[in-house]
Amino acid sequence: MDLLCSKNLPPIASLIVAEYTKLPVKIRWGAENKLVVGSSALTSDKSIARFLVRSGSLASSLYGTNELSATEVDHWMDFASLRLACEKDQEAALDYLEKVLAPSTFLVGERITLADFAVWASLRSCDQATVDLYPNIQRYYKHLSAMPHFISVSSKLPAASEMSKPAPSSSVTSKKTKKKDEGKFIELEGAKQGEVVVRFPPEASGYLHVGHAKAALLNQYYQQTYNGKLIMRFDDTNPAKENADFEKIILEDVKLLGIKYDMLSYTSNHFDIMLDLCERMIKEGNAFVDDTDGETMKLERSNRADSKNRNNDVAKNLTMWSEMKAGTEYGQTCCVRAKIDMNSDNGCMRDPTIYRCKPEAHPHTGLKYKVYPTYDFACPIVDSVEGVTHALRTTEYHDRDDQYFWFLKKLGLRHVHIWEYSRLNLQHTVLSKRKLTWFVAEGHVTGWDDPRFPTVRGVLRRGMTVEGLKQFIIAQGGSRSVVTMEWDKIWAFNKKVIDPIAPRYFALLKKDVIPVYVDGAVESSQLQPKHPKNTEIGEKTVYYSNKVFIEGADAASLKEGETVTFINWGNLIITGIKRTGSGSVESLTAKLDLANKDFKKTLKITWLADHTDAAHVTTQCVHYRDLLSKPVLAPDDDFKDYINKDSKEVYHMLGDPNLASLKKGDIIQLQRRGYYICDQPAGPLDIHSCQNSPPCILINIPDGHQKEMPTAGGKQKSSVAPTDSGDAKAGRAKKPSSSVETTTNSPVTSDVALELHNKIVEQGNKVRQLKSNKDSPKADVSAAVALLLSLKAEYKSAAGKEWKPGSAPPTTAKAPPTTAKAPPTTAKAPPTTQASSQSGAELNAKVVQQGEVVRKLKAEKADKEVIKKEVGVLLSLKAEFKQVTGSDWKPGMSTVEVTPQNGDSGGAALGEQITAQGNKVRELKTSKADKAAIDAAVKVLLELKAEYKTVTGADWAPPAGQNAGARAKKEKQPKQEKKPVKPAQPAASSGDREVKKTTRLGLEASKSTDLSDWYSQVITKSEMIEYYDVSGCYILRPWSYAIWEKVKDFFDAEIKKLGVENCYFPIFVSNAALEKEKTHIADFAPEVAWVTKSGMSDLAEPIAIRPTSETVMYPAYAKWIQSHRDLPMKLNQWNNVVRWEFKHPQPFLRTREFLWQEGHSAFATKAGAEEEVMQILELYAQVYEDLMAIPVVRGRKTEKEKFAGGDYTTTVEVFISASGRAIQGATSHHLGQNFSKMFNIVFEDPDTQKPQFVYQNSWGLTTRTVGVLVMVHGDDKGLVLPPRVAAIQAVIIPCGITASMSDADKNSLLDSCQELQKTLSAAGIAAKADLRDNYSPGWKYNHWELKGVPVRIELGPRDVAQGKFVVVRRDTGAKAKEEQDSHILIANTWDELCAGLDKSCLLLSPFCGEIPCEDDIKKDSARDVVVEEGAPAMGAKGLCIPFKQPAEIKAGMKCVKPNCPNTPKYYTLFGRSY
Repeated sequence: MDLLCSKNLPPIASLIVAEYTKLPVKIRWGAENKLVVGSSALTSDKSIARFLVRSGSLASSLYGTNELSATEVDHWMDFASLRLACEKDQEAALDYLEKVLAPSTFLVGERITLADFAVWASLRSCDQATVDLYPNIQRYYKHLSAMPHFISVSSKLPAASEMSKPAPSSSVTSKKTKKKDEGKFIELEGAKQGEVVVRFPPEASGYLHVGHAKAALLNQYYQQTYNGKLIMRFDDTNPAKENADFEKIILEDVKLLGIKYDMLSYTSNHFDIMLDLCERMIKEGNAFVDDTDGETMKLERSNRADSKNRNNDVAKNLTMWSEMKAGTEYGQTCCVRAKIDMNSDNGCMRDPTIYRCKPEAHPHTGLKYKVYPTYDFACPIVDSVEGVTHALRTTEYHDRDDQYFWFLKKLGLRHVHIWEYSRLNLQHTVLSKRKLTWFVAEGHVTGWDDPRFPTVRGVLRRGMTVEGLKQFIIAQGGSRSVVTMEWDKIWAFNKKVIDPIAPRYFALLKKDVIPVYVDGAVESSQLQPKHPKNTEIGEKTVYYSNKVFIEGADAASLKEGETVTFINWGNLIITGIKRTGSGSVESLTAKLDLANKDFKKTLKITWLADHTDAAHVTTQCVHYRDLLSKPVLAPDDDFKDYINKDSKEVYHMLGDPNLASLKKGDIIQLQRRGYYICDQPAGPLDIHSCQNSPPCILINIPDGHQKEMPTAGGKQKSSVAPTDSGDAKAGRAKKPSSSVETTTNSPVTSDVALELHNKIVEQGNKVRQLKSNKDSPKADVSAAVALLLSLKAEYKSAAGKEWKPGSAPPTTAKAPPTTAKAPPTTAKAPPTTQASSQSGAELNAKVVQQGEVVRKLKAEKADKEVIKKEVGVLLSLKAEFKQVTGSDWKPGMSTVEVTPQNGDSGGAALGEQITAQGNKVRELKTSKADKAAIDAAVKVLLELKAEYKTVTGADWAPPAGQNAGARAKKEKQPKQEKKPVKPAQPAASSGDREVKKTTRLGLEASKSTDLSDWYSQVITKSEMIEYYDVSGCYILRPWSYAIWEKVKDFFDAEIKKLGVENCYFPIFVSNAALEKEKTHIADFAPEVAWVTKSGMSDLAEPIAIRPTSETVMYPAYAKWIQSHRDLPMKLNQWNNVVRWEFKHPQPFLRTREFLWQEGHSAFATKAGAEEEVMQILELYAQVYEDLMAIPVVRGRKTEKEKFAGGDYTTTVEVFISASGRAIQGATSHHLGQNFSKMFNIVFEDPDTQKPQFVYQNSWGLTTRTVGVLVMVHGDDKGLVLPPRVAAIQAVIIPCGITASMSDADKNSLLDSCQELQKTLSAAGIAAKADLRDNYSPGWKYNHWELKGVPVRIELGPRDVAQGKFVVVRRDTGAKAKEEQDSHILIANTWDELCAGLDKSCLLLSPFCGEIPCEDDIKKDSARDVVVEEGAPAMGAKGLCIPFKQPAEIKAGMKCVKPNCPNTPKYYTLFGRSY
């Protein structure tokens, strides 16, 4: 089918349908939309989309599963094309859509349909600023936009500027812009629509908590996104923990979360399969039975020591396995362990347990089995067997991923993708089932559904909605960052869901109500909306009377003649206030002023009428707080020490008569109090007590505010909720509501905060140190981070703000706590001219206290008049402070700073002296006076400051404003970076000449006894390498980079003679490009580094950093090569690549980033390509042999070791005699037509006129050459550089300079050295004269020997006079070729091969060439010998098949591997390798 699409108004919904259903639709762009069907043509997007859906195989899911849902789809199709696309109706349409989407993810049902395609298409054409005004629409639009098919279609559409868009409605755009948080979800690797299968596998041993909810909802997200399947599986591998009752509870919790799974399964369904697979692993030698006790096994794993049973034969293992299956006493002491790698850096790979003997009854299988699999063994098997395509796991399982994939590979099971996300950690919370059980057992909570519990039932009972939880999870997205969150973040999302739909009611604190008698009012009632902004919720009855009740807090703030707005009634004027003898309000009188509709500047209060037909509902409002008082528990903390015993408060209320109709689970808002959920509906009214029995119980729903919502009305919002202490089950002391009582402890708290600040800095350094040490156990790092977070949370409590680097709290002096009440709001500000008897310190404390009052009022948006009065008091106190101290009050002032100058016992006088002396010191320094005079003046200044501290008890600080300009100037100057001083460079003055101190210049390790340490010292002390703070990455200093430049210059010139051209391709590789080259990438996929963030935002799709460039270059080759005339194409690039090696990195030899050249060529014929392979290999051999004097063995790699995706690989191998190991020097690969077929690189054959695939090569040489050079030629004095790669080939050192030598003779000698340098340079020798006068000749000899300069020339006065000089060679005359040849032996038998390995030799042995045989040779030849200090023992690896064979393979010869049935094909070079 051909679909013609208009560039101005493309049929977006139709394009999405075509992409989603994969229908064979050819897209062409033109002036109109048209799809020709038979003799007719469809032209509207709606018609085309419907036709395409009905033509495909997904009609049942995209067009609804029944007649009703199909009708809904049609409704939304019309809505999208008629209402959303209509400018006049757009605002109303968006309002309607916003409401519909509030509780929904998709428009029809729970999966995506054609309706979503159509509405998304219309929204895309809307003004995006308009769409962003609607939170639910914005969430919906972004959610769809992140799906693969929507992304694909968006990328093909014309630019937005080219498309016709309706103008935004002015009334819509005038709305306040809102921002919606939403995380980014990374597309699942290899995911296809309709084929994705995910699973949620909880253990049936407890209630689900919010962490489980996150896992379940994430799985559901991908199930719905990809139109796939969700398996609900119970992981019941441990009979001791499984409980059938918990299975029922968990299924109910899943239902509460609104999750619909496609299949229910149990791991126990597959016990028979797992038994067979375990026994198979034992028989194949991939597992063994172990009777080692648990403690010993743990110790062996830690020490990487093999178990005594690891090498038992199969017969013995099967015997012990039988004991386990029978459940005998001995069998119960055994377990089955996978035989993986006890030397692995990943502890999870050190022979993990896969089966244990537990003769206990299982809830589903009874006593049928005596042995049960571990979760780690069962998980990959069941995932693969049940068809799971993507296993979602938290990052804490990351170390087990290798184990997961190992089991799948060894058992030959289908591959499963793993996708990781961060675990949900919450402050003030424990998620451990053991700890939660303790809370229930000890009676600290009422049960598993207690609203303080993090269980699903607990949070839902407290008022969390499933949609709120979903939105929170979506906002987190696919983040892998492990953080400990505050509950406020979750509740804030929940508020956005409940606020638009929660009915509004009133409730008053029962024991604090005050009557108001209203003149002119009569008993009546009226219907009012339950929600002022959402009339669809319905109406409520509001009752009126001439007697109403308000709260005492409101009554205390009123005054006669004030106009007050009674919500849902109107304005009333207060005509009288009756007070008790103590001054508190007893009752009020008021008159109606309902005609006055000015509500802007009035106080709004809640009230209840005393109406004969509407009894108040007996109500209890329950407020819960955190169970734990400490936000984040440190690893050593006992959670029992931080239990909050006042975590529940109950307030007895008079409730709105409408509360009688509430049902359990109804969510409401009590106006000016907060959100509540009905936990127990009100019972009938008792005629005797006039109370509801039982009462209506409302549980407060947090709304995400850091501070608790006020539970009492009135202007004094800064007052904490009054507690009905007489009736509260667990209350706090009642606090007055008419005035603010504060305790000024901020200076004391400052000391606590300062101490915490210092602890945070110290702990932060410890965390950084652990993270920089890659060998640090993950548990230690996690524990240290947890302690750091705990300290930061404590700091926030003490200092009242988040901790930030460099934000140490001011060290204010301690002021005595004061409980003085802040001046009442009606108090007049004292006149500024009034004399004060208060000290500066007392006034400072009052200013701080009053400032807190003002800040609280402003933060809680109190009435402006109240704020204005309190600000007046604050300004008055500041004016009084200035009058007393003579200076303006400033935040953070200490008691020393606010002490009056006339009463400081000499402090002021000393301050003046210090100021004067400081000016004197500055003048001396500015005029560059004599150092002795400056030192004397500084000494006097320091003595004055010391005396000042003795007198005042505080350090001297310049008064405000003094030297401000100088300080500002100093602050503006950029900091000068301090250059590190090398240990070898410090100098001590000796007359007018510097003499160097003794240095550790030479090597302190021997090449023969400690190769690893020797190598490290050589490359650092010879100034080749500088270590970097990213592990595996190093700084190449000029001395080493010069060697690479020599190699580069030689090789670059040679390949250009062959017609190779240099180019450069990008460093970044898309995920799609790598996915296309799976076979090639497979070998180093774990080493691919990914870019996942841009700034602080996650990228929509991660981008790889090139590990090699085939995937980047070959799509371009496919474009550039069209004809045989374009061939051969020979390109090379000099660049860097990144391979995130997990092995121990070594500079040059194995690094995560390295420099190299990579050549890629394409030929018309195989012969042409193969000829180049050998030409390049010979050039590599010349690099080593001619430039670096290193002998190599030329050969072809074995099938096991060849380049993945290539036909064959040729190599040059180098022998390192110091370790007895070989190292790959460079490789040249013949790729055949494998990659050209993959990337469709074809040319038109001139003979057949048919397309032919090209033949390709790739070849590479890296900075490893520099490391090989060091290892081969270096000795115990340092480097030995061959002349052709040395940056300096000859160094000239002047000798014989003495103290008695005249300047003329000295200069003559130095001139002779420089003249010799010029002569050598003119002859083409890179020479340098070392004329430094602060080093002795002997020191210079050692220095240049360490750096490996080939020739040292010594020139003294006598040499100059006689016309000669002394020449010393750096090399010792040792021949690397002789060393190599003497260590390559022929080994025709297995014993000869093993004996040769023990002698650190390379072995030429007859070999069949089969990969399994090569694996066995490597495994079985591993010996318990130290090949190199710090390196693991290793077996013989197939290095290459030498082109120069030592002998012919004769009839009757056998492969070197014992019992190998195959005939040997050639001699292969085996040996230990880097």
